[in-house]
Amino acid sequence: MEQVTRSNPSDIPIMQGMKLCKWFGRVAALKDVDITLERGEVVGLVGDNGAGKSTLIKILSGVYQPDSGELRFEGRKVELDSPRDARKLGIETVYQDLALVETMSIARNFFLGAEPRKRVGPFNLLDTGKMHHATEEMLRDIGITVRTANQEVSTLSGGERQAIAIGRTMHFGGKLLILDEPTSALSVHETNKVLSYINEARNSGLAVIFITHNLYHVYPVADKIVVLEHGRKAGEFRKEETNVEELMNIIVHGIEGDRRAVGHTIQ
Repeated sequence: MEQVTRSNPSDIPIMQGMKLCKWFGRVAALKDVDITLERGEVVGLVGDNGAGKSTLIKILSGVYQPDSGELRFEGRKVELDSPRDARKLGIETVYQDLALVETMSIARNFFLGAEPRKRVGPFNLLDTGKMHHATEEMLRDIGITVRTANQEVSTLSGGERQAIAIGRTMHFGGKLLILDEPTSALSVHETNKVLSYINEARNSGLAVIFITHNLYHVYPVADKIVVLEHGRKAGEFRKEETNVEELMNIIVHGIEGDRRAVGHTIQ
């Protein structure tokens, strides 16, 4: 792998995708898409259905491999052959279905696949005390208090389930958190909670990609917003450079149809 050297490692982006292309038969799902993700930054990824959002995050998380283009993680060229490869680097993806087991406890879901164990005589048992303590502590850190980490996930609200997924990534040393429609089908109150969890993740130093159809949800927490259109990047904007109405117009009419976009950073 090629190593990029800088005087300050924190200046190196967590991840970069350069000229990413993906074809499905004759259909180009992504065409020369560039994206850069910095530490402690929330990137809103928006666009209409079929814009290429899902394809892009599946490439960044190792589900798909690009047909051309390059991925770099912390300055090094990488090839992600599976989600396991991505997870080893610290890339965690939280899909809409959350992949939580409803009949298991919060703590078991929090540590699913990475359960701590302890020796009791000849037996190697789950360290449930450690699991419960660590789960409750991390959830408190991002602003949620549960009655007990032993309660079943089925008793939790949608926002609380998102908190488990986000907290789990923070606890296990994730560096890039990809959230696929995290506020979908949530109430206004629950949505505000999830947005506060995203802020906590950013404050902890994580890079966050927030994929959504709802610009009013992503705009308050995003540092920059990337707009995809028919597999291409239609624009990249710092939040202070634009507003929800302008972004909506670009999504509906395309960058050429929005005269107000003149002067913005178009890549």
